Amino acid sequence: METFPIFMKIRDCPCVVVGGGDVASRKVSLLLKAGGDVTVIAPMLYASLVELLKAGNIKYLNTVFEPSQLDEACVVIAATDDEDVNRQVSEAARARNIPVNVVDAPELCTFIVPSIVDRSPILVAVSSGGAAPVLARMLRARIETMIPSSYGRLAALAADFRDQVKRRFSNSQQRRIFWEDVFQGPIGEQVLSGREPAARLALQQVLKDSGDAHHGEVYLVGGGPGDPDLLTFRALRLMQQADVCVYDKLVSKEVMELVRRDADLIYVGKARDQHTLPQEKINDLLVRLAQEGKRVLRLKGGDPFIFGRGGEEIETLMEHGVPFQVVPGITAANGVSSYAGIPLTHRDYAQSCLFTTGHLKDGSVDLDWPALVRSGQTVVIYMGLIGLPEICRQLVAHGAPADRPIAIVQQGTTQRQRVIAGTLATLAEKVQVAALKAPCLIIVGEVVSLREKLAWFEPSPGAGSAE
Repeated sequence: METFPIFMKIRDCPCVVVGGGDVASRKVSLLLKAGGDVTVIAPMLYASLVELLKAGNIKYLNTVFEPSQLDEACVVIAATDDEDVNRQVSEAARARNIPVNVVDAPELCTFIVPSIVDRSPILVAVSSGGAAPVLARMLRARIETMIPSSYGRLAALAADFRDQVKRRFSNSQQRRIFWEDVFQGPIGEQVLSGREPAARLALQQVLKDSGDAHHGEVYLVGGGPGDPDLLTFRALRLMQQADVCVYDKLVSKEVMELVRRDADLIYVGKARDQHTLPQEKINDLLVRLAQEGKRVLRLKGGDPFIFGRGGEEIETLMEHGVPFQVVPGITAANGVSSYAGIPLTHRDYAQSCLFTTGHLKDGSVDLDWPALVRSGQTVVIYMGLIGLPEICRQLVAHGAPADRPIAIVQQGTTQRQRVIAGTLATLAEKVQVAALKAPCLIIVGEVVSLREKLAWFEPSPGAGSAE
């Protein structure tokens, strides 16, 4: 993050705009909208600025720029077509520790003016840090279509009832749950559809009827294989309303960024022979947190019911009567193979697909080898990086040809994805040289030979990829 997003109160504060043209006029309008006391410095004024001056909305210095003109300013914007003047404004403002923006010159700015979606009192700002302002404006336009103007009235309603809600509920967690129910339920819909008086009556009634008890719940959510774009809508919604997040090692940092900012985060990741918490303790933790009245997000990589121990966890929840819901995720086999350009089935190569894990509960690699070596199928092996040499050896020992194609994918679907392809005879040595690290997924079968033709996803330069 190159710039720190911040909203600044400038009502009645002296704001200086250097420049009198069309661009300066647009910046003046934004400052006036926020209540700024605006002074424009320029030898000439654009027509719209002349109108603002006649109406008494701005002050005007009909002169060239001098650094002393900034002495009392709280915000400065340079919007001239003279690069030397813009640089002088920037240097003078910086010398006085005054926030300065120079239009179309991010290197001279200490703050960026974002693209704004105004649903006052709700404001949404989008910025590229000056790198791609056109893209920021495109994103703003897309957001404009997603947020009706009536959201401002919804925020105003919340402001009117804020004190009543604070008196009604004793802590911030209860208040947050209450407001989320209001905004996402019938009352919020009444405001958005223009029936605000009915919404106010309904909100008054809810405040009379609501008790202080809020029952906890567990959301067992599949976080997918790594790319946050592969999350389901339901997963994202629950991630945004959870009070606490209990997460695993396999959840990517990009997905974790989408968890509600002020949720408590509890890491219970498990690596081979390194368990932050034993599974039984994790089960008990989920029960305890829910019984405290919290909405608990149990966030897992991939899908919670495919080698994710989700079944074990909900067994415990059911035994204790804890409400829960399960949100499937794209399992690594689907997501990673797709991003690696390896179809799991193909009419000419594989008519079935088998998922297995590379190590069992006791840490062994004693798998059903005869089932894994059959032709005409694809075998996907989770958590098999450490046992890869033994896996390849056992497959060949049980009848698989040594030249059967096999691939391993590290951190699939992310910008850190690496793919190494080979055969049962060669892959283990290639992986040792490449020094791959978990999480990795192994794919065995003739479909791997299609990768050279079908590979479509390549990480950004520098992220690393291997063949």
